[in-house]
Amino acid sequence: MKSLKTYSIPFTGLKLGKHYFEYEINDAFFAEFEYSLVKKANLVCKLELDKQETMLILNFDITGTVTATCDRCLSEYQQPVNIHEQQIARFTEEEMGEDDEIITLGKNDHEIDIAGLIYEYVNVALPFIANCSNQGDGKQCDEEMLANLNKLAANDEQTESTDPRWEALKKLK
Repeated sequence: MKSLKTYSIPFTGLKLGKHYFEYEINDAFFAEFEYSLVKKANLVCKLELDKQETMLILNFDITGTVTATCDRCLSEYQQPVNIHEQQIARFTEEEMGEDDEIITLGKNDHEIDIAGLIYEYVNVALPFIANCSNQGDGKQCDEEMLANLNKLAANDEQTESTDPRWEALKKLK
């Protein structure tokens, strides 16, 4: 988790107003998260931090590609990612409860960690069903692999033969 220290922004020394940060998100970033669905990525995260008297407004702009595996033909392909998200962090001493929309920062907090936010935004942006044709360049699934899958699926279907032990139960109708 030491490499994720890069993604902690010390906001106490920042003046009021907008501040800009840029991060490279690659394989090493996702390797820090155990059980990460994303293993390979080439992303750039541009962050605009607007420090105000009572809050921080974080505007994320994450673009690039993530290596995904097609759910149909099992080949790897580059999934384009274009994310625009906003997160608000409020300075307060009172406990606001469980609210995912606003981060609460107390008087003892002096930095904000954005690694978890970036990780969530990228994972949520990926399609639920990964498909080679999702990438937008017109590439279709590997026809040879699809033909092999169809051939194996046809051989798996066996004619329904009923177990003779069930015949006695069918007579009870």
